[in-house]
This record gives sequence, structure tokens and C-alpha cells, in this order.
Amino acid sequence: MEQALWTRARLGRCGPPLDLLTARFDKHVYAPHAHDEFTVGVCVGGSEIIDYRGGHIRTGPGSIVVLAPGEMHTGGPGNSTDGYAYRALYAGPALLTDGVLGGVPHFREPLIDDPELATAFRDAHTTLSTCPDPLEAESRLPWLMTALSRRHSTARPAPDAVPGAHRIALAVRDRLADELLAPPSLADLAEGLDLSRYQLLRAFRTTMGVPPYAWLAQHRVHRARALLDAGLRPAEVAPLVGFADQAHLTRWFRRVLGVTPAAYRNSVQDGRW
Repeated sequence: MEQALWTRARLGRCGPPLDLLTARFDKHVYAPHAHDEFTVGVCVGGSEIIDYRGGHIRTGPGSIVVLAPGEMHTGGPGNSTDGYAYRALYAGPALLTDGVLGGVPHFREPLIDDPELATAFRDAHTTLSTCPDPLEAESRLPWLMTALSRRHSTARPAPDAVPGAHRIALAVRDRLADELLAPPSLADLAEGLDLSRYQLLRAFRTTMGVPPYAWLAQHRVHRARALLDAGLRPAEVAPLVGFADQAHLTRWFRRVLGVTPAAYRNSVQDGRW
């Protein structure tokens, strides 16, 4: 089965685009090519052989591959029977520099063994390919790319301390709550606070215990609950609290309250809640 599905996410409202690729190939072999961005991929099935920097990279399930901008490479099946499947994103260099010192990071080894980061990357990619919510993309992907740079490149980590982290987090929380239908980008918020986006994310996560998109989703769920109590249907409620659609509302409502919004509404109306 030959399949390549592209999704374009945005890093924050009106922010720069970022492309996500979900691919499954049995026999396809890429011609030599290069990208303007970092290519970061995780193998999710089979095995791929990549020609890169004069050598060969053989991937396996769970392995991370990082290919630098402008560097030629190819890709094809690692054997004649299994094919290969992977998830990749194409990240501008600035996305990997936020939490490190010394400019664009260099990865001596393109093949990386980091099961925790591979799982986090795959989970984020899967979610954002289905529902490319701008705030979620901006909360998750820069954090993962910073972790990749800090753990596996030659760059030195930037200091983690964020003076006034509690105050910063509360200010960001209040802005998100006030603008839940069209939340500001984290990059704009960070610039207004004279911080990097990584520093803002770190301050928020340290104080609130969750990243900004997760806090806002829970806030939206609580607002949705009140509207369901008032008799509105889930399809009506979703856009009123900032979810992309009913499926987006249902995913978060169930995650937070353990029940779908439709089941919750029915229970309230029947007096069983």
C-alpha cells in the first residue's frame, strides 16, 4: 500500500505553517532531494534505508531520524517484504533553537534512540494530523523540538529558570480565558513579556501543571458543560466555546469528565447526573 497524507498545521493563530506527513510505502524509493527545513521523523512500521552524508541509515519502529536543512538524502524500503511507515514533520531551524544556546543545533548522529521522545512525537503528530489546532500545535511541537535539541544535538541548553514564572503563567492564563474563541499565539504573548516561547511554555507548565492548550481545553469543557446544562446540543456548543467541531469537543469532554457531551446532556435532562 502506497500512501502519503499531508496535513498543514499552524504554530499559533496566524502563525507560520508547519507540514506533517503520514506515509506508508511498500516499494517507493525517493529520488535524491533536500528540504529547506529540518526533517524530523519517527518510524512506525517496517524499515527504511536512507542514504545520507555518504552513508546509509536503517530505521526501525520507534527510531527517530533528524535530517538537516539542505542536505541531500534518499529513502526506500529496507527489505523486499515489509515496506516502511513513518510520521514526519518539517520544522524551520528557529523551532529547534528556542531552548538552546549557540544558534542552529547540529546533530552529529541522524539516527536517534529515545523511546520517550519518539512516543511523545508520534502522539503529537497523530493528534495534530487529525485536528491541527493552532494553540495545541504551538504548545506541543516547539516543546518537543527543544527537547530534541537539548538531548541530542551539540547545542548547550539555555538556562531553565524563568523569573516571575507564577505571575507570567497567570497572565497567560487570563489572556487565554478572555480570548478562548480565538486565543493569541504563544509567540506573540512571549514577545510581549520579553521571553522566548520556550520560557513562556516552561513558566506555564511549571505553574499550571499542564501546557497552555490543555489548560484552555479544560476551561472550554467547563464552559461547554454550563451550556449543555442550559439545554444546548453538543453541535451548538462546540463553536460557542472555541472547539473546532463536535468531535473536538467530544474528545476533550470525555478526557476531562469521562463521558461524552451527548451522554452528559441526556443525563442532566433525565435528572440522573
